[in-house]
Amino acid sequence: MLRPARLRAPESIDEVRAQSPDLLVLADYGQIVPASLLDVAPHGALNLHPSLLPRHRGATPIPAAILAGDAETGVTLMRMDSGLDTGPVVAQWRRALAGTETAPELEQALAEQAARLLGTTLEHWLAGRIRPEPQDERQATLSRPLARADGRLDPIRTAVELERQVRAYQPWPGSHIETDAGRLVIWRASVDGDTAGLEAGRVISTGDASLALVASDALLRLDEVQPAGGRRMSGAELLRGRSSWNGAIVVAPAEEGT
Repeated sequence: MLRPARLRAPESIDEVRAQSPDLLVLADYGQIVPASLLDVAPHGALNLHPSLLPRHRGATPIPAAILAGDAETGVTLMRMDSGLDTGPVVAQWRRALAGTETAPELEQALAEQAARLLGTTLEHWLAGRIRPEPQDERQATLSRPLARADGRLDPIRTAVELERQVRAYQPWPGSHIETDAGRLVIWRASVDGDTAGLEAGRVISTGDASLALVASDALLRLDEVQPAGGRRMSGAELLRGRSSWNGAIVVAPAEEGT
């Protein structure tokens, strides 16, 4: 099995060519495939992409689908060309989203289905019974690589947007708030009622003694949290042990790297 450190290196290209492959198949591959390899196999190069192309091309399609609140997502098997996820579609599988999925849960489900999709499609592709369909460029969107700074929860956004972020950015870059009481990592959250005129950016105790962040339009209940240097726990448990979190204020973040 070949495991080239740099696929674009001339020696790596030569190694692949020397195998005389009939077909190249890629899945979750973090390197750009050089154009010189796209046609090295008689049946081309296929790529399994975890989105319904042309929606969410690029590096982070699973978080992008969660952040956008998409009603469905899926897996696309496409024939690769020289563009970024722009090749014609060979086959697709679709699934509805419940609006509760985390990125790791969705990644696992799509990976399992991608294997099934490839298994049911490969014979037909090799036999020439499939004509790939061009993508509709008018529907294309592009997801970008994530940075560490993306993990900050900004309370000027809506509670729905923040809840989606908590689910989308697991396990990295994660989601957190910086407050005058310290940093708090948020593992699970839910939208819980309006702000009743409260100041956005304040952490409060709710009527049932749970912890919540006041967002721009509603409360974001902090269901599972992790204080700096501590363990994961419920927001209510944190509040019982450290009442100083009630009334904490989100502060401007320190400079964060990528």
